[in-house]
Amino acid sequence: QVQLVESGGGLVQAGDRLSVSCAASGRTVSNHAMGWFRQAPGKEREFVAAISSSGISTYYGDFAKGRTTISRDNAKNTVYLEMNFLKPEDTAIYYCAARPGPIYSSTADIARSYPYWGQGTQVTVSS
Repeated sequence: QVQLVESGGGLVQAGDRLSVSCAASGRTVSNHAMGWFRQAPGKEREFVAAISSSGISTYYGDFAKGRTTISRDNAKNTVYLEMNFLKPEDTAIYYCAARPGPIYSSTADIARSYPYWGQGTQVTVSS
């Protein structure tokens, strides 16, 4: 089992930067790829970004490219997500997820491929 706890988020202004983190514990987290997803009210869960276990490979959802960075610190068992130029439509619950083994561009955005999930952190962007 892998336990994930997100932190950060809250109320931010449009145009500001979002910084959230995900602390992982349990099984060897450094062997797990990590991802961030988000879900807005009335919408399906949406892929934000993912990172390989080594941190070498990263993947981003189309809306996130160019303004989002995912990173990880395996010594701290923590994954980070930064998103710049926030918009009101970025308002959502942001979830951290983990999956064992390698990650590929063809499957990084598939939510059901991640067996472990955090409880999510609310991000509200005010205009």
